[in-house]
Amino acid sequence: MSARAGARIEVRGVVQGVGFRPWVYRVARELRLGGSVFNQARGVTIEAFGRAGAVDQLVQRLRGQPPGNIRVREVAVTSIPPEPTKTFSIAPSTDGDQWALSLPPDLATCPYCLAEILDPEDRHFGYPFTSCTACGPRFTITTGIPYDRPTTTMAPFVMCDVCQREYDDVGDRRFHAQTNACPDCGPQLTLVDLAGQPMATAGAALSKTVELLSDGAIVAIKGLGGFHLACDATREDTVAALRARKHRDEKPFAVMVTSPAAAQALAVLSHAEARLLESAERPIVLTRAQTGGRLAAGVAPGSQRVGLFLPYTPLHHLLLRAVGRPLVMTSANPADEPICRDDAEARHRLRGIADALLTHDREIATRCDDSVAAVIAGQPSLFRRSRGHVPHPIALARGVEHSVLGCGAHLKNTFCLASGDSAYLGPHVGDLDSIATLDFYELAISRLETLVHIHPEVVAHDLHPGYASTRYALARPAAAKVGVQHHHAHVVSAMAEHGLSGPVLGVAYDGTGWGTDGTAWGGELLFTRLDGFERLATFRPIRLAGGERAIRDVWRIALAVLLDAYADDAPIGELALFSAVAPQELRVVRQMLSRDLNAPQARGVGRLFDAVGSLLLSRPTASYEGQVAVLCDELAVGPRAVSYPFSLSNEMPRELDTRPIVRGVVADLLAGRSRELIATRFVDTLVSATVAMVRAALREVGRMPIVLTGGVFQNARLAEGVLAELSPEFDVLLHSEVPCGDGGVALGQVLVADAVLRGRS
Repeated sequence: MSARAGARIEVRGVVQGVGFRPWVYRVARELRLGGSVFNQARGVTIEAFGRAGAVDQLVQRLRGQPPGNIRVREVAVTSIPPEPTKTFSIAPSTDGDQWALSLPPDLATCPYCLAEILDPEDRHFGYPFTSCTACGPRFTITTGIPYDRPTTTMAPFVMCDVCQREYDDVGDRRFHAQTNACPDCGPQLTLVDLAGQPMATAGAALSKTVELLSDGAIVAIKGLGGFHLACDATREDTVAALRARKHRDEKPFAVMVTSPAAAQALAVLSHAEARLLESAERPIVLTRAQTGGRLAAGVAPGSQRVGLFLPYTPLHHLLLRAVGRPLVMTSANPADEPICRDDAEARHRLRGIADALLTHDREIATRCDDSVAAVIAGQPSLFRRSRGHVPHPIALARGVEHSVLGCGAHLKNTFCLASGDSAYLGPHVGDLDSIATLDFYELAISRLETLVHIHPEVVAHDLHPGYASTRYALARPAAAKVGVQHHHAHVVSAMAEHGLSGPVLGVAYDGTGWGTDGTAWGGELLFTRLDGFERLATFRPIRLAGGERAIRDVWRIALAVLLDAYADDAPIGELALFSAVAPQELRVVRQMLSRDLNAPQARGVGRLFDAVGSLLLSRPTASYEGQVAVLCDELAVGPRAVSYPFSLSNEMPRELDTRPIVRGVVADLLAGRSRELIATRFVDTLVSATVAMVRAALREVGRMPIVLTGGVFQNARLAEGVLAELSPEFDVLLHSEVPCGDGGVALGQVLVADAVLRGRS
C-alpha cells in the first residue's frame, strides 16, 4: 500500500462555469480521495488527501484532457500534510488575494439541452433559457468573480425544488450549473410593442413573434450580448424595409439558419467552413453564396458572399424551427451606435426601426456582438473577435512587467488589458465616431478591469492624434503612456499570437495608419522587434482628394492613380467610371490633385484596391469602407494569372511603383477583357510584388519568420498566394485567433509598450 499524501493543486485556465468542479469531484471520488475543491478569483483550488499514487493520478488527469469546454492552462502542485478525511466536497468559493479570470465566453447550446427543449415529454420542452454546465451564457451575465450565481444576472431567479435537486446532485449534468432554470423558476419571454405594452408572454410570445416574422415584420430579439433585429431573409420587401429604417445602404446582413444542411442550401461550404460554422463559438462565417439561392438579393447587394451562422441559444433554435426559413439577424442598433442592451434603451433607440420587441427578464451585464470569421489557407481566421471568444485570455510567451491597457484603433475598435502572462482582448466596440459608442467603450474597459482585476499602470495608444482612443488614453491617469505606431502594433499582434519574440519581417497591409513621418502608411514591410522597427519597403503613395471623403467617393482615388500613372494622357474619357461623375466635380477634383490642394498622400494597399475596384466595377462610390475592395476581391476566382508589370526601387525604404500595374489594368479594361480576369491578374500581381519585396528585404536583414498582418490580408487569395509562394522556403505565419485588422491592434500596443518601458529601465 502506498503512503498517504496531501496536495494543494491550483488550476488556472477556463475552469469556472464549465463544470470543472463537478468533474474534479467525480474523479476524486473515483480515486477514493478526501478533500475539497473550490473556486477562487485566481482559478480553482483542490486540496486532495489519500494514497500518494491516487493523488498523482488526479494531477495527471488534470494535466490531460478534461472534458467539454474546460481549458486547463496551468496546474501548480504543492505538498501539504496529509489529513485523515475520506470525504470529498465542493466547498464555498473564496475571493483569495490573487486574480486571474477563469470565466469562459458564452457557450452555444449543447446537444443534450437542445434535445430537452424539443422533447414534449421533458420539463424543459419549449423553454428558451435551458442550459447546463456545458452551455449557456457566462461572460454576458457575469457581474463579478468568482463565477457563482449571486455574481450573475441569474441571481434574482430562485431555483425551484426540482432545479435545486439537479444543482445539488453530483450525478446530474446540472450539478452546480449556475444558470440552471426551468419554466417554473427561470426567466420568461415577453413580446412588447415599442411603447412597452405587453402583447404576449412565455410560449405565446414566441408564437406571436413567429407570426409577426412570417407576416414580414421586423422584430428586435433580446439575445445574449444584446438585441438582434430579425426579419425574413427570403422576402425582398422586408429586407428592403430593414435597410431603409436602419439607414444601411448595402453592407451585408448576417443570416441565421436552422442547421448545417440549411446552410449548405444557401452557400458553397468547404469542410473547414462547415466545421467553423458548427464550432462551439458559433461565429458568423463568411461564405460564397449559392447561385440562385432563396435569399433576398437585398441581404448582400452586389456581393457573392453571405455571412451565415447557426442558432446558439435555445431561443434561436425554437424561433428558427418555428419560422421555417432563414432569418436576417443583425445587430439591433441605429447606424454608428453600439448594440442595444436593455429594454428601455431598445424601445427608445429602435423606435421607427423595429415593429416589436421579444424580450425577457434576465439582464445583460455587458454588450457583446457576434464574432465574424472566415477560412483562409484551410484555417479559421477571426475578422471580429467578440461573443464566443471574449474574455478567453491570450497566453503571452513573455509576461508583461506592469499591467497595461492597450486602447486600440479608431475603427473596428477593441481594447486589451494585460497582466503577467495573460492578455484579455475586450468585446468588439466598433468605430469610435459617436458619443454612444464612446460611452460603451469606456464602460466596457471599466467592466473588464473589474472582472480581471487589472488596474493598468501603463496605457498604450496609437500615434494618430485624432483617434478618439488616443484622446481617451492621453486623458486617462497612468504612471506611463506609450504611443505605438499603427503597423508596428499590427505586426506585434501577430507575433504575440504565435509566441514570437522577434525579430520578424512584418508585412502590414491595410487602409491607413499614422506613420512616424506624419503621413498615412498602409503598405509596409517592417523589420520588427517588440520595442521597435525599421521600415524596409512601402507602396507608392496615392493622393486622396478631399481626404477621408475619397474613401467613400472612390472615383477620386481612381482618378488620382490614373493621373499619377499617365499624367496628361490619362484615358479618363474612355473609362465608363467617369461617365457617372458630374463634369464640374470631375474638373474640381482634377484641379485639387494637380495643384496638391487638400490631397494628402496615403500608402495603404486598401486604397489601391479601392482605385482598381472603382475602375473595374465602374463604381464611383462605396457605401462603407472597404466595400469596393471586397467586391473586387470576389471577382478574382480564376486560376493563377500572369502578373501586370511592377518595379521596386533600390533606395531604402524601397518603394513599389504601382503605376505599371494601373496602366496594365486600364489597358485590359479598354481591350474589353473580363472583370474576373482583370481582378485575378490584379490580386495575383500583388502576390508577386509582395514576394519580390519580401525577398529583397530578407537579403538586407537575413532569414527570419515572416508575418502577414493588416486588414487587407482578409483577402484570402492574397494571403494564400503569398503563403504558397514563400512557405516552402520560409516560415510564414497568418493570424487566426487574433483579428488581422484593427480589432487586433490593441494586443500589439500592449506588448510594444511593455518592451519599450523595459528598455528605459
